[in-house]
Amino acid sequence: MVRLDRSVDGLGCEVFAKIEFLNPMGSVKDRIARHMITQALADGRLHAGDLVVENSSGNTAMGLAMMAVLEGLRCTMVVRRQTSQAKLGCLRAMGVDLVLVDGELPPEDPESYNQKAKRIAAATPGAFFPDQHNNRENSEAHYLTTGPEIWQQMEGRIDYLVAGIGTGGTICGTGRYLKEQDPSIKVIAVDPEGSVFYDHFHTGRHGRPGRYLIEGLGDEEIIGCPDFELIDDMYRVSDREAFLAARELARTEARYAALTQTRRWSFAAIVLASGLGFAVGVYVAVPAAAQSNGMGRLAVRPA
Repeated sequence: MVRLDRSVDGLGCEVFAKIEFLNPMGSVKDRIARHMITQALADGRLHAGDLVVENSSGNTAMGLAMMAVLEGLRCTMVVRRQTSQAKLGCLRAMGVDLVLVDGELPPEDPESYNQKAKRIAAATPGAFFPDQHNNRENSEAHYLTTGPEIWQQMEGRIDYLVAGIGTGGTICGTGRYLKEQDPSIKVIAVDPEGSVFYDHFHTGRHGRPGRYLIEGLGDEEIIGCPDFELIDDMYRVSDREAFLAARELARTEARYAALTQTRRWSFAAIVLASGLGFAVGVYVAVPAAAQSNGMGRLAVRPA
């Protein structure tokens, strides 16, 4: 845990970052990649030499590529053309077959990011589709690892979990474990403007998807991995607000966090903490190093 200081000065809380960029591929997504692949190998859904097919904004793809190399698997990743060249270069270096799709296509389009991977898997004998967006083994990985680590490292001094929601695995798996330890802990999700989760959570209606700049957060449709019943509240954050928060973190803390989800989560953490005063502690999930576009964590507790 790394304590933040000047970026949260005056909020009456201590904020800690649990750095995830020390995972082999530099991201918290290594956790779910390892869990989903080892589970599939153990129960016979996947065998050495088989093909792993998934759609990913980059971090899960990196984790699955790592597991493919280690377990003697082949790997095809469906990635939006808008994904950073740095991520694409890393995936190619590990022998991943990349299928680039137009990120502007609606989710129901058969050539879209949402549909292409499952179509490739269905048409390829011996292919395994982990389906991180709908597979709750994603959440289970965090229930078994991330949640217990945070609880132990914070010595149980957590009142709020604040995390971005993409596939929902991190926030729901971690949140479920923490709530089992202390039912009073509140789980707060952060969703970007343009994603459909915020409207779904607050109104039950499917909001209209829109464009936003962040990779790996939010979605254009309601997916099966998130357990919305575990979430107590959800914030919506604009690109501008989140970008400024990430820059503030770098300039005041020398914490060069990923220029993706961090912007949203750190902003929401500050907003939430400023309204809590001295009464509570908050744990906030934030990505890790910008160089890897990974995942770190923030924790906030009473000063």
